[in-house]
Amino acid sequence: MALVYIEDSDPWLMEYDACLKLFREIMEQLTARNRHPRKSQTYANLSVNIRIHLKQYKREVQELKNKVDDASKSKTITIEEAERRMRQIELLLSKEVQLQKLYDSQINELANSRANLLTSRGSAFADGGTTSWAGDDDDDDDKKPIDVQVSVENHVNRHNEILQEQDKGLEELCKVIARQKEIGVTINNEVGHQNEILDNLANHMDRTDNSLATKIRQVQNISIKECTCGYWVVIVFLFICIITVALV
Repeated sequence: MALVYIEDSDPWLMEYDACLKLFREIMEQLTARNRHPRKSQTYANLSVNIRIHLKQYKREVQELKNKVDDASKSKTITIEEAERRMRQIELLLSKEVQLQKLYDSQINELANSRANLLTSRGSAFADGGTTSWAGDDDDDDDKKPIDVQVSVENHVNRHNEILQEQDKGLEELCKVIARQKEIGVTINNEVGHQNEILDNLANHMDRTDNSLATKIRQVQNISIKECTCGYWVVIVFLFICIITVALV
């Protein structure tokens, strides 16, 4: 027997609502972070919180998916309910991709601004032999190219990490689209099957109507015959009565 929950007390639905709430919180944090300078402590704190909440969101979505798979295997929910919940999970996954893109886009903007800053600094120190103050800061000029090189390497590494994260997000999106396609094909097949059932039912109803009309005509004929027979009985009885009276 399938386990049935009241909609308001279904643990899975409560966890799904919690995921939606977490999504809204992350969106609010992203919006709040954009209102602060990128070099401020508040911006850094919000970035850390957003990264933690993104991991939490991804973990909770995966837990929801695992619970649907387990419930489907144990047949504690119907196939239609399992498909409906999978569509809800795919919606959560698409929201995850959206959040990750927003987070990565802001990181890319910050990385590009840093790269532009490093490029401008490199051009400023390129003509150290022609400026009047370059000769006084020879030691600093020897150290800054090394710092710039390290910063560029860090930027390249971070850029590669961001690209890898974006690739993972695209893979998840492809999986979501493939799953939606499978659901669409399943729904189309189910609709075709239901149409066949309706056609058979309509044909059966037509045959039933024809049979009922035939039976009604037969009943009417029998009723007419019964009425005629009664009339003949009365006529014969009256005729006998007339003959009896005449003989008397």
